[in-house]
Parts: sequence; C-alpha cells; structure tokens
Amino acid sequence: MALSSGTPTALSGRLVTEAGIIDDGVLRWDGSRIVGVGTGTGDPTALRLPEGFLVLPGLIDLHCHGAGGGDFTSGSDADIEAAATHLHRSGSTTVLASTCAAPIEDLEAAFGRLAAAVQSGLLAGIHAEGPFLSKERNGAHDPAFLLLPTQEDVARLVTAGRGHLTSMTYAPELPGSDVLVYELVMHGVIPSIGHTDSSTEETSAALDLINEELASTGFAGFSGRPTATHLFNAMPAIHHRSPGPVPLLLQRARAGEIAVELIADNVHLHPETVRMAFTIAGAENICLVSDSTAAAGRTSGIYRLGSQEVTVVDDAAVLTATGTLAGGAGSLLDVVRCAVGAGVGIVDALRAATSVPAGVLGLADEVGSLRSGLRADALVVSPDLELKGVLRAGRWVLPLDLDGA
Repeated sequence: MALSSGTPTALSGRLVTEAGIIDDGVLRWDGSRIVGVGTGTGDPTALRLPEGFLVLPGLIDLHCHGAGGGDFTSGSDADIEAAATHLHRSGSTTVLASTCAAPIEDLEAAFGRLAAAVQSGLLAGIHAEGPFLSKERNGAHDPAFLLLPTQEDVARLVTAGRGHLTSMTYAPELPGSDVLVYELVMHGVIPSIGHTDSSTEETSAALDLINEELASTGFAGFSGRPTATHLFNAMPAIHHRSPGPVPLLLQRARAGEIAVELIADNVHLHPETVRMAFTIAGAENICLVSDSTAAAGRTSGIYRLGSQEVTVVDDAAVLTATGTLAGGAGSLLDVVRCAVGAGVGIVDALRAATSVPAGVLGLADEVGSLRSGLRADALVVSPDLELKGVLRAGRWVLPLDLDGA
C-alpha cells in the first residue's frame, strides 16, 4: 500500500481515543500531523478498514533496553538504529532508550551515542536504569557496576546526556540519594524509584523530597510526577508487618503523585497483580512498559544486555549464565494485549501505554492521542490486537497489510 506523506490521507473504522471508542470514526493526517478526528465512515475519501479493526494512538515506551538484536547500552550507532527501527515497526512510535548498570565511562559513551539518536528523531530521550541501584535488588544488573550516588558521578551522566537524559532509576535508601534527587531535578531529569530494598517510610520520605524539589524549582519539563520503575519487580514483596514500597507507591499513584510502571507481559507479573494495580492506582496513573531487551522480537539466539548475555527461554529474556529474568522479550503492544487479557479495558490499557507516558514526558501536546495537531502516529490492529500497520509522523514504517482480513 503506497501513501504519499505529503498528501492528505485518511482511515475509516473504529478509533480508540482517551474518551472511548468511536465506532464510525475517521482519522485524517496531512504530512506528519493529524488534521482531523471525527465520525463518518461513509466518507469515500477514507480507506475503510475491515469490520472490527481498530485504529490506536502510537504507543509510548518509557522503558526498553533494546530490540531486534540491538542493545542500547553496549550497541553501536547501527545497533541503536536497528533497535529503534524494530520498536517503531512493532508499534512503539515514541521510545526512551534505557541503559543498564555499567562503568561510568561506558555509560558516558553510550549516552553520547543515544543523544545523537535523539537528535536525529529516532528516540525521545534516555532512561538510565542505574548505576545507583540496590545490590540486594539488582535483578539482572551486574552488581560489580552498582554505585552509591555522588554529585560528581550524577553530574557526569547528566552532562554526557547532552540535555537528553530524561529519567533515572535509583534506590532511595542509598546514602547520597538526596543529592542525586537535587541534581536530577535541577537538570530536568525525572527521578524514578526502583531496584530498591527500601521500607515504606524510606519510600515515602523519598517521594516527599522529589515532589518538594519539583515544586520548589517550578519544573515544567514533564507532568510534575516522578515514576516508579517496573512496580513489584526488583522490590520487596508485600508482607503484612513489613509492607515495603509497593503499597505506598500504589496509594500515592492513586493520589496522582507518581506514575507507576507495569511490565504486564504475563512473565514479570501475574494477570491478577496487573488487574489489582489498575484497580488501586487507576489507569491514569499507570505506564505500561515493555522493558524489552535486544532479544525482543527474536525466538532464539544470544544477545547483549550491557556487558552480559541474554537469551530467550519460554518467551522470557533471561541471563544466559544464571537464568535470572533480564527484561522483556516482546513489544509494548504485546504488553497491552496481555493487560486486556487480564481484564483491563482496552481504553484503560491504551491510556496507560499512550497518554499517561506522554504526560510524564511533557509531550501531551505532541504525541499519545488521536487528536488534531498531534504527530500522526497510529496503529492499525485486528480485533484481537494483532498489528497490521504502523504510521509514524505520517509515514508507514510498517506498511498497512489488510490481506486476508
């Protein structure tokens, strides 16, 4: 299917918007921008999609380490481009590139490569997952590279990001974490609580500090909310006498103070856990993420996660040496499909993968919704949410395929 990016084009079918589903919707775009969203499937100028097919906003992934064989931490410029292209073609039209724990010098070099990819439009920013993480909750991060935060090291990473370091995951119980928060907020970087062994009280104090700093600096670079990195994973399990960070983060999310990530892929979280989180926190306070690795989109082989090797076992990415769960093996659309399968309504699941992360990034006026004036990012999916086409900035990065529909 050939469509000129300079000619007004349109799709007719069921549109999923923040307000709900428009059964007789029409989406129009001209060049890279949406120019109209409304009703009227009888419009002869619009391409009519098969019965039951849906048009979704382009997905926004705040947490992915790579895909399609390419790793964002250790990969070359070509690897980064291959990973970003694979993610775009999988439906994630806006992507933060996540790095894993590594020597500071290696992270500085990786940030330089990723910053260039942001400037070229491939990526939306950089998410540093560490190196300021708990050794007790390191997950797949190499504990040899985990550090206590210092102003010097944080400043080095902020500088290396060349203005494109968007968020950083840290463990708030670590000595020096207060200095880290000051440094991040001062430079417009979103603090994200994760890979932590913190108590409820430590987590509450950290969140209070983050929000106080955001308020005092008048930070307008994002929605004003910090995030929690893949809630439940790499955190203490809930115990009735020692609840840890999870209940507190869910409650503070419900109050709108934080947005919590969920890897709702049926591997990292049980469907009942996903359903509970949506019930407690509300879809407007959740960001679905893939946590994808270079193994995403592959069924076999050995791939890189920073300095370590990962492989795919039973649809999960694991460290080759130990079998430790090491991130996602699928796409964000796979996560959305699993969330819907867990009982989350499609509008809520899509909100958590589009408009909520757009707000966290301060990009609600650019991406994350089917709305006039926004970038023309959209997915065409079958009734069972199988991907049929991806439009990014008005260009079909995955050509529309309706054969056999």
